[in-house]
Amino acid sequence: MAKKKVTPLMKQYNTIKTKYPDAMLLFRVGDFYETFGEDAVKAAGILNITLTNRNNGSERTELAGFPHHSLNTYLPKLVKAGCRVAICDQLEDPKLTKKIVKRGVTELVTPGVALNDEVLNARSNNFLGAVYFGKRNLGVSFLDVSTGEYLTAQGDEAYIDKLLQNFAPSEILISKKHKKDFYEAFGSDFHTFFIEDWVFQTDYAYESLNKHFKTNTLKGFGVDHLEEGVIASGAILHYLGETQHHKLQHISRINRIAEDEYVWMDRFTIRNLELYHSAFAKAITLLDVIDKTTSPMGARLLKRWLALPLKNVEKITKRHDVVQYLLEQEVLFEKLRHQIKQIGDVERLISKVATGKVSPREVIQLKNSLEAMVPIKAQASQAGNEALKIIGEQLQDCEILRSKIKETLNEEAPVNVLKGNTIASGFHSELDNLRDLAFSGKEYLDKMLERESERTGITSLKIASNNVFGYYIEVRNTHKDKVPEEWIRKQTLVNAERYITEELKEYESKILGAEERILAIEQQLFSELVGWMMQFIPQVQNNAGLIAQLDVLCSFAQLARDNNYVRPKVDDSQALSIKDGRHPVIEKQLPLGEAYITNDVYLDRESQQMIMITGPNMSGKSAILRQTALIVLLAQMGSFVPASEAHIGMVDKIFTRVGASDNISMGESTFMVEMNETASILNNISDRSLVLLDEIGRGTSTYDGISIAWAISEYLHEHPGRPKTLFATHYHELNEMSETFERVKNYNVSVKELKDNVLFLRKLVPGGSAHSFGIHVAKMAGMPQQVLRRATKMMEKLEKSHGSEELTGKLKTAAEEEMQLSFFNLDDPLLEEIKDEILHIDIDTLTPVEALMKLNEIKRMLVKKKSNTAS
Repeated sequence: MAKKKVTPLMKQYNTIKTKYPDAMLLFRVGDFYETFGEDAVKAAGILNITLTNRNNGSERTELAGFPHHSLNTYLPKLVKAGCRVAICDQLEDPKLTKKIVKRGVTELVTPGVALNDEVLNARSNNFLGAVYFGKRNLGVSFLDVSTGEYLTAQGDEAYIDKLLQNFAPSEILISKKHKKDFYEAFGSDFHTFFIEDWVFQTDYAYESLNKHFKTNTLKGFGVDHLEEGVIASGAILHYLGETQHHKLQHISRINRIAEDEYVWMDRFTIRNLELYHSAFAKAITLLDVIDKTTSPMGARLLKRWLALPLKNVEKITKRHDVVQYLLEQEVLFEKLRHQIKQIGDVERLISKVATGKVSPREVIQLKNSLEAMVPIKAQASQAGNEALKIIGEQLQDCEILRSKIKETLNEEAPVNVLKGNTIASGFHSELDNLRDLAFSGKEYLDKMLERESERTGITSLKIASNNVFGYYIEVRNTHKDKVPEEWIRKQTLVNAERYITEELKEYESKILGAEERILAIEQQLFSELVGWMMQFIPQVQNNAGLIAQLDVLCSFAQLARDNNYVRPKVDDSQALSIKDGRHPVIEKQLPLGEAYITNDVYLDRESQQMIMITGPNMSGKSAILRQTALIVLLAQMGSFVPASEAHIGMVDKIFTRVGASDNISMGESTFMVEMNETASILNNISDRSLVLLDEIGRGTSTYDGISIAWAISEYLHEHPGRPKTLFATHYHELNEMSETFERVKNYNVSVKELKDNVLFLRKLVPGGSAHSFGIHVAKMAGMPQQVLRRATKMMEKLEKSHGSEELTGKLKTAAEEEMQLSFFNLDDPLLEEIKDEILHIDIDTLTPVEALMKLNEIKRMLVKKKSNTAS
């Protein structure tokens, strides 16, 4: 069989492509980036460019390409589509070689490693993540290469899951060995890339990090003991090297995400509260409502504060103090807001300096942003608030850096240094002289034209230039007999002839030489400036962080002023008291002129640990639950809250189980999802937890549902931690619990029954609800009258049978009997027997029915013991 012929170009392409099999290769050929084969088919579809083909020796190959100067237009589209893109450039001037041009990959751009402004969202971080599956813990690391933020943590699966939800990495690195483990633990929604197992090695990770930071130990960063976290962080550094990102001076530290410093919220809670994402299209999230920041750094930091609310009362109080001071000092507040608006994305600009990808115009933007910080420093330093003073004192004026940029660069510097006019006049004497030569041409040519016209007597002489033979003198045919002999004819036209002279050729070579030299000098001077600027990376990054903090605190003040929020009192007490609370998102969506119905909530661990909220669907039960969580969350972020008064004993964990949500793609029903989420809550509660449960048990039959809801409520009530709980339910039978359990209080969301309808008042009032009003809701939804009549008759029959009252009575009796078992001696052999029974139960495989049977068996043993004791 004849061997297929391959052209030298395609042989070079195939060699390079083999090294990057998982990436789309943009192969520079002359003035175009070309893609071939499957890459071409994919690129044509994503970019909507023409797909063609070419002869590649003995066969045809698909081809699609675009001009090299359009890279910044097309590259973002490929990356946003989830492509890994290897950019292969010409590494030598084609004019200087007779062989095939040397080419190589200069950058590998992936969703998690992007520096292009068109790919990045200015108001969000673009994190590259890595997850390591260790023997004891999972390690996780996040790096935003565009800002230099580098974070690490380790913990169990639930904690890592929460962090992945919070930081939403654009790309996650995982060992090939743990591909299945990752999908089972975290699903398939993330953009993942699997790398070789050997990268996740302890020694390699510590060596990589110490080498990067030029340290002997990681103790100074407080991460030395986080072995699994460090291994994940090392994988990220390795990946940066693999993607040709070697200029990383802006990644100057790695920070630990301290689990014990922040409020715990599992992924269910983050999803249920719709903090920054929603399952519904066009839904408004909490972040949409509270984000009043005016700088990109502030917007990114606000997201971080929202994901990680504080548990430290002192730090929370300091944030509240600043917000209150800004509201009281209106003039200062307006000045600070105005100045922050003038500041660009300093964090990403200085990162571009470090990576060598900054443009002259961006350097000017950086200088202007640093200048806008000078009055902020002065104003904050003189503030009457200690935290603001510290921000002012820590801000650096960077005067040397600003002055150097100002004297080096033209204020109207171009986007690309190749466009010229980058360096300021007066900075470089040779450059100024060359510019005089290159750009004073009109005056020189005018003098030459005047002199030659006088010498030849040709009054209509014209000097011009074209791309074919440069500068020329044009003479009309009527005067061609006056042309001097030394002029050389170059072109004949219908009515004129064009000539060149030795003087014109000499002038042209000077001009062209000057322009090339100008460009070379400007490139060299700009490159030297960028290299010199790198010493200021830490100072600029520090300033960016301080401005971000100030911006978020100003955002909180603006939010409070616009929406009538009040300062909450946050302390170490155990009570939660909210007066006239409002849902921050819902109140912004009300029709114009409609007032939000406010509600009070009080919870403590002594008298009112659990509020059982009954009421019909659509009455506002879920809104009350969510607004309670959001008010606590806002308060512990450092924001003021939508209420007339709020006293919050510091909460360390917020759990929600709100609404039914199928997870059919994972093979889980509504009820299974509900039980998974509830189990997560019951297994992780503490004495400072806030638990919000909505409609637990409705995913199964009524009897099952009421039994499970009752058992869960009882468990929470009897738990040693006594977590503060709001339990919304349509099972009004649960109102009976308050008669047996002293810290359970009944409330209902009031309604007004009209003749044939019901009016939702959305007000939380003491006392239970006797009806669910489901048929009224069905009527409001437009259900056919025939269905409504039949439903009413069926409800009347069921109510006469007293089925639910009978069930509730049994549950109540069982609860009372179990609470009376305190007469047992703790050393009783029967209790040892019961303990053995319980310890040998495999909870992971136990079904609800088996659990009830086992509980019934234990109960019979205890009741028998009680009757024997009585006799």
